[in-house]
Amino acid sequence: MTAELTEAVASARAGDEEAFRFLYRSLQPALLRYLTTLVGTEAEDVASETWLQISRDLPSFTGGEFRAWAVTIARNRAMDHLRRQRRRPVVPVPVQALTDLAADADTADRAGEAIGTESALALIRTLPPAEAEAVMLRAVIGLDAETAGRVLGRRAGAVRTAAHRGLRRLAAMLERAEDAPGVAPEGARGAVPPRPRTDRPAPHAPEAEPAEG
Repeated sequence: MTAELTEAVASARAGDEEAFRFLYRSLQPALLRYLTTLVGTEAEDVASETWLQISRDLPSFTGGEFRAWAVTIARNRAMDHLRRQRRRPVVPVPVQALTDLAADADTADRAGEAIGTESALALIRTLPPAEAEAVMLRAVIGLDAETAGRVLGRRAGAVRTAAHRGLRRLAAMLERAEDAPGVAPEGARGAVPPRPRTDRPAPHAPEAEPAEG
């Protein structure tokens, strides 16, 4: 956590409204992306519930990693929401339908850099829930493996493995989307626009049939 964020947390705990707004602006975009992987289009409602609880409980925050504390609240609110709706986290396509292609380091890095785009977020929602959460907590929220593990109740090594597998799977899906113009991966229709083809020859008019006799 940066010194600026630490200072803002301390000021917000003391009742500084401007500091609280700074915390909201700093964390809300990533928090909303994370919640989207859990509850889909209802992420904004759950985020609102999250910030209500954060504002209520902030005076009793005892220190530590604020982002981890906030995302734990968000995750609990998301799970409560899903239980109320009797729904599972949004995973529109079974992972078995995807080809688990290996990706080299450069491709995995590129996948990580693309996570902020809407198309990549749509693809992340097709990952197994454990991988999707690990990718979001590590690459979007910015938590280290140990902290993310505490949020998820899992070992740090398991979180690292899940995040690595998720990034590899995401990189493979991004490559497949780019190599198949006009065809977006199932579950992300319309999310990845077709790449224009520039290598097609210009159409030729059909040759005239020879005149008879």
